[in-house]
Amino acid sequence: MATPVAASVIAWGAPSTSTFSHASTPASEVSNVSVFVLTITGLIFLAMSGLLTYALVRFRGRKGDMSEPAQVFGSVQIELSWTIIPILIIVVLFLTTARVLFSVQDAPKPASALDVTVVGHQFWWEFRYPKYNVVTANELHVPVSATAADRPTFLKLTSADVIHSFWVPQLAGKTDLLPNRVNEMWIDPGQPGLYVGQCAQFCGAEHAKMLLRVYVDTPEQFQEWIANQEKREPELTAQGTGEESGANPRGARNVAHAGTQVAVQNSPATVEDMSLARHGKSEEISQEVGQYVFEHQACISCHTVAGTVATGRYGPDLTHLMSRATIAAGAAPNAQEQLLRWITDPNQIKPGSLMPAMHLTDTQNEQITAYLLTLK
Repeated sequence: MATPVAASVIAWGAPSTSTFSHASTPASEVSNVSVFVLTITGLIFLAMSGLLTYALVRFRGRKGDMSEPAQVFGSVQIELSWTIIPILIIVVLFLTTARVLFSVQDAPKPASALDVTVVGHQFWWEFRYPKYNVVTANELHVPVSATAADRPTFLKLTSADVIHSFWVPQLAGKTDLLPNRVNEMWIDPGQPGLYVGQCAQFCGAEHAKMLLRVYVDTPEQFQEWIANQEKREPELTAQGTGEESGANPRGARNVAHAGTQVAVQNSPATVEDMSLARHGKSEEISQEVGQYVFEHQACISCHTVAGTVATGRYGPDLTHLMSRATIAAGAAPNAQEQLLRWITDPNQIKPGSLMPAMHLTDTQNEQITAYLLTLK
C-alpha cells in the first residue's frame, strides 16, 4: 500500500510526462524525430517479420520430402539490396536528426528572452534569475511564450556536486548538469500550466525523488510572482487579531497557509520566552519564538532567509518558502503536517536526504514550523 506521501506524489503526477505530449518547440522537435524513427524502424520490423514468416511457411519441411534444397552460392542483386538500403536508411535518419539538433542547439536568442541559471544539488534544484536577483528552489516559474508575445526561457545548467540531468518531457529533451561546466537549453511553452519532470541521471540515494515542477505563468502572473520574490524580507502571512479570530486569552492571532493554521502571538515574545527557547524549555508556539529557535540552530548554516542572520547556501533558500506548493524537491506537499515531519526527521519523507535530523524537542520543531509557515 502506498504511503500518504507516495499517494500525494502519485496524485501530483497528473500532468503528462509523455515525450509525445509536447508543449514547447524543443519538445515538439524531439517528438517529431521520435515518431519518424519509430515509423521507419516499425516498417523495417514489419518487412523483416513478413519475410521471415513467408520463408518459414513457404520452405518448411514437408512429410516425405527427402530432397536437398537448391543451393544458392550468391546473388549480386540481394547483396546490393541489403547493403544499399540500410545505408540509405541510416543517411536519412542521420540527416533528420542533425537538422533537429542544429535547429534546437543553434536557435537565436531574442532580446526578450528570460535567463535562468539552474544548479543541481543532491537532491534538489536551485534556480537563479540574474536579471531580477531572485533565487528559489525546486519550482521553476517562467512566462508563457505565445506567438503574440514571444518570450522563451534560456537555461544555463551546472552542478554543485555530481552529474544531474534536467528533464521535463513536455518542454524539452534532457540536458545534463556537470560540475565545473555550463550546458545550455531553452524552452518556449505556449500554454500556461504545470509541467513536471525530474532528474534523469542517477545521482545518489534520493535520485528518484529529485523532482521538477515548472510553472508556466501568464505575463501578469509571472510579474506578480517576481515582485513577491524580489522582496528582501518575506511577507508574513498573519491575518487578523486574537479578538477577531476568537483566539486564546493571551491574544494569539491566526497564521494560515494552504489549509494549515497555527497560533502566533500578537505581542513580541518576552526575554524570558527567548531564554527558555534557547535551552529548549519554552512551551510558547509563536512566530517570534520560532524564529529565535531557527536562528540559534544549525539551520542557518545551510539555509538563507533574507533579512535575517540565516545566510547558508548549502540548502534551499527559504525566504519565500510558503510561496511553493511542495517541499523536499516535490516529495511532499508544503503543508503544516508535512513540514513538521520534514523538520523533525527528513528521512520520514525522503530516506537518504542530506538534510540531517537535528534531534530537537517536539516543541522546538513546532516552533520552527510556526515560523516557517509565515515565510510567504
